[in-house]
Amino acid sequence: MPVLDASHTDQIVAALAAGEVVALPTDTVYGLAALPTDAAAVERLYELKGRDPAQPIALLIDAPARAAALVDPPPAFAALAARWPGPLTLVVRALARAGLAPRLVGPGGGVGVRQPDDTLALAVIRACGGVLAVTSANRSGEPPLTTAAAIAARFGPDLLILDGGLREGVASTVVDLTVEPPLVLREGPLTAAALGLAP
Repeated sequence: MPVLDASHTDQIVAALAAGEVVALPTDTVYGLAALPTDAAAVERLYELKGRDPAQPIALLIDAPARAAALVDPPPAFAALAARWPGPLTLVVRALARAGLAPRLVGPGGGVGVRQPDDTLALAVIRACGGVLAVTSANRSGEPPLTTAAAIAARFGPDLLILDGGLREGVASTVVDLTVEPPLVLREGPLTAAALGLAP
């Protein structure tokens, strides 16, 4: 049975540790997840998603302090990260020592980072060392899937799915901090005005 309830997070964590891609709920939409340091798992994530190889996949972290081991934060980072947990992805220059799969780092050296506001997602992320590579659980170009059953129907029985109920939020706001001034790449639940930034 590919759909697991919240009492089976250990199976989700074990699958991730074994290099598998899984689906899990976040505070916005369901996501497809893999360990970010496992290059083969990240490749499988791209293949399953059908994502453009040139388009990086963001990292979900369990706490703001985790970012220090992954990225080199510019001055604007602290004020924006203070809004975590929540639907805000910050694109920051990745640290070479982070050991991330190369595909996750954009051509300018940036990687998206976010702390979700979701107890179930955070429990899995924390059990996996505090960081996961996550992209929305749908094929590229298709609308987001809002239930575990819909994900199972679309991706088949080989994908393990953690059922968190209906998730039909809006994808996170994305702000690029690798440029000055910071640039809003995608406006989601948090508007550029609310963040004090130009759109």
